[in-house]
Parts: sequence; C-alpha cells; structure tokens
Amino acid sequence: MKNCVLVLIIIFLSCNSVVAQDDLLNELEKETQEVSFQQPAFKAMKIGNLQSTKVAGKKDLYLYVSHRFGSLKDGLTTFFGFDNANTKIQLVYGIFDGIQVGFSRESIRKTYATHVKVRLKGQSNDFPVNIVGYATANSRTDLRKNQYPFLKFGDRMSYATQLLISRRFSNKFSFELAPTFVRQNLVLEPLQKHNQIALGAGTRMKLSKRMSINLDYVYNFSRYEKSIYSNPLTIGLDIETGGHVFQLLFSNAQSTNEPGFISNAEGKWFEDVYFGFNIVRVF
Repeated sequence: MKNCVLVLIIIFLSCNSVVAQDDLLNELEKETQEVSFQQPAFKAMKIGNLQSTKVAGKKDLYLYVSHRFGSLKDGLTTFFGFDNANTKIQLVYGIFDGIQVGFSRESIRKTYATHVKVRLKGQSNDFPVNIVGYATANSRTDLRKNQYPFLKFGDRMSYATQLLISRRFSNKFSFELAPTFVRQNLVLEPLQKHNQIALGAGTRMKLSKRMSINLDYVYNFSRYEKSIYSNPLTIGLDIETGGHVFQLLFSNAQSTNEPGFISNAEGKWFEDVYFGFNIVRVF
C-alpha cells in the first residue's frame, strides 16, 4: 500500500512538473514572438526620400547629411551633376520614447525646416502595422523683396503632414503607405493648388545582413495635368556599417524636404535623374 501511494505521489509531481515546464516554454515562446516584432520595418528614418516609420529612441541624437547632385543628363559639363549639388544637414533628437524632433537646412532654395515625428502604434502579435505621425514646417530664405515686393514672411512657408503606416511582413520585406497633405503658401506655377493631397508608398527588400534595396513613390492627386513637375520616384541601396547607415539613391527630385520633392520634383525618370546619398550617424 505504501508503495502504491509513493508511486502515485511521484506520478502526480511528475505531471505537475511537465505542466509547469510546458507553461514556462509557452511563456518564453510568447515573449520571443513579441520581441521579434520590436525590430523596425525600416533601418533608416527615410526609405529614400519618403519618411519611414522608424523613430529615434529616447535621448538618441542622429546626424543626417544628404546630398543630391545635379542632373545626370548634363554629362561631363557638370561632371554628371557633381558641380550642382544640393546639400542638407539635419539633426534629429529623441526627446521621449516614440517622439523625435528635428531641425535642418537645405541649400536648394536655402530652406530651413523643423519637424516632429510621433509613434502612435507599433506592430505586434496583437496589432498588424506600425502607425507614425509626421509633420514638418519649411521656410524658404532665397526669396527677395526686389523679386516679390509684396512678400510676407508667411509666403516663405510650406508644410507637410503625413500618416505613415508600415508592416514588416518578414525579415526581408517591409511595405509602407503614407497619406499626405501639403500646404504651399507660395506656389511656383499659376495653376498649382496651395493645398495638395498625395499618397506615398515605399518598400524595403533585404539582400543580405547589411544591405537592402529600397524604393518609394509619391502620387500627387492635386497636380494639374500640364505641370512641369513630376511625381517623385526614388530607388536606393541601404548599406549598414556599424553606427552608420549609408544610402545611395537615384531620384527625379533634387530636394529632400517633403514640400519640395512631393510638389516640385524637377526631373522625369529616364530623362532627368539625380544621383545622391544619405549618411546617417547615431550618437
């Protein structure tokens, strides 16, 4: 009888041990699945020209240096555009978890810009996408009173607001949509609307541990039919090197600011393309 009781006790404890182990394994598996979604859909804060859903971490400081050279079609006359470079320098700082601010200066149109970017929701097992809000204000300082006698400070301003929605479908593929509103107080064409609605889309395809091909495109629904400007298309290669992300780009837009490239992309693909790059350094 004692032996039977002893056997029953051993079986009972063994069963409890197995159940406890199964519960522990389930918890670890659940945690592992949740952690796998913490990696961002995109490695850099920009896919190419289009903003990505990546947001600076709390107290992280980023330095962005962006170059867009002149048109390749000019050939050796401008050394394939290298003589006509547009340079943008930007500082980005994560003031809180999921909130970043930034300040930049771009040489084309001598434009100063500020922005704020806020993570609204992250992709997880319970939520299928990342959602980020982005807003920027830009000021052109190349405009002069002798050109525009009635120029006011407000005429220099342009704005853009975007809702960035992305999903990391796998370790190799991510996709994003970006409904966009642009406001230009001073338009460059008489028939162009001040308020413009656009939709951006971008994707990232990972080639190796440190390299990916990126593509983004923005369709401006408010552009009138005979506009001299085009919808921006950008194709790039991301190269990760430690604390840097190096982006090589080909685009039909020379400006890197949202109102600039969404509204005023100067070139047409296969006719007038600009080579450029972004260098990103985090401190």
